[in-house]
Amino acid sequence: MNKEEFIAFIAKEKSVTKKAADEIISNFVDSVISAMEKGQSVNLIGFGSFYLIPMKARKGVNPKTKAPMMIDAYVKPNFKPGQWLKTAANKSNKK
Repeated sequence: MNKEEFIAFIAKEKSVTKKAADEIISNFVDSVISAMEKGQSVNLIGFGSFYLIPMKARKGVNPKTKAPMMIDAYVKPNFKPGQWLKTAANKSNKK
């Protein structure tokens, strides 16, 4: 489901307007991004955790030229689902 479909889904499920659903989703995403820009993780117990993993610089290979190259260090955003989310996902797969 893409963002527009998700907005329509929330609007229908929670009896709110599409505009209100869009604002809720946008505010949530903006808040997670803002926290991660500050180096913070976001832990929503049961749902999951958004967190950062520092990746070290490493040697790599340019796929076009096959020449060796260095890949710079960077911070990788990650998400770990919580138990409630895992349980809900497994219920939907059993149907």
